[in-house]
Amino acid sequence: MTVHLNWFLPTGGDGRTLVDRRAYTDGGITRSRVTPVSGVRAPDIDYLIQIAKAAEQLGFEAVLTPTGTWCEDAWLTTVALAQHTERLKFLVAFRPGVISPVLAAQMAATYQRITRGRLLLNVVTGGDSTEQRRFGDHLDHDRRYSRTDEFLSVVRGVWGGKPFDFHGEHYDVEGGLTALPPDPLPEIFFGGSSPAAGPVAARHTDVYLTWGEPPEQVKQKIDWIRGLAEEQGRTVRFGIRLHTISRDSAAEAWATANRLLDDLDPDTIAAAQQALGRSESVGQQRMLALHGGSRDDLEISPNLWAGVGLVRGGAGTALVGSHADVADRIEEYHALGVEHFVLSGYPHLEEAYWFGEGVIPDLAARGLLPRIPASQLAGVPAANGRPASAPGGAPLLVAGGR
Repeated sequence: MTVHLNWFLPTGGDGRTLVDRRAYTDGGITRSRVTPVSGVRAPDIDYLIQIAKAAEQLGFEAVLTPTGTWCEDAWLTTVALAQHTERLKFLVAFRPGVISPVLAAQMAATYQRITRGRLLLNVVTGGDSTEQRRFGDHLDHDRRYSRTDEFLSVVRGVWGGKPFDFHGEHYDVEGGLTALPPDPLPEIFFGGSSPAAGPVAARHTDVYLTWGEPPEQVKQKIDWIRGLAEEQGRTVRFGIRLHTISRDSAAEAWATANRLLDDLDPDTIAAAQQALGRSESVGQQRMLALHGGSRDDLEISPNLWAGVGLVRGGAGTALVGSHADVADRIEEYHALGVEHFVLSGYPHLEEAYWFGEGVIPDLAARGLLPRIPASQLAGVPAANGRPASAPGGAPLLVAGGR
């Protein structure tokens, strides 16, 4: 079982800081500042193209896009980026409650034909009622998962190539049909830590995604979902969502993590923790429990740092260390049954190069990857604190500077 490496597209903005781009009144588009936050990058198409091309060159299989109020639409953005890449797949996040399942099935089929089979689907049920209501969705937490269950039943049904009927609590479909089903069928990624989420994952998902928790907690989740899937006569594969800070030495990596903390004053952390604490997501509450809102003792497991989760929702942990350290942790999760690693880092362009040129060759040498990605600059030593093939003049996260 080899490792599948995937990167992240920051369609909600990027930068050399953990402070969210919502610190800008316009979301960072024209950089009208509310607070003096430096190093924030707007998610314009030219920048996202750079990240997508870097991910493809470095050997990542796919890139994940987020979904929600504060990011660009994932379907439209990624189909545009597909025209600038050749092999890279796109793990498109979407909310099943705000789109017809028959339409979603048709969109996926069209996407597969346009991109020649490069679509993966990330189903986001939603753990924040305030966010859901912005999209006109007023169901409570557990009923949202019930609706997702029906949604995925309809999607898979209409992909069958003949009229499909479905009569449920949330959807009533007569003769639903995708005239030209997608080929291949997109793999479905899905996450959720609540009792309501587990059975949905067991029935429908191809890859169950968890946020980066310590290995023992991840093992418990894997055992839980695997057991539920076996009851359904299915096999589910597993993935994990993590940030990374990988450097030539552990000292450099931890200095970078500490530099990211320097941007976070107590008021910023307190406000973020208060907002995140209102989330109905069990996974989000598990992320918050890893650090308790404190900047102390953020290394919650060897090389697993919970600093990101002080101010950002969703995946709140990062693998921090030398390239070998990070490879060790990936190998440890892989031994538990994790195949897909969906990774990210701030900024996403530079961190892709640090990981791609530092960790990926190490993983390949361990036999966890089928090959070392070809690069025109392979073997060229790093210089001036920059990865060998990082874009000229692009500042990296280094100790004592930006």
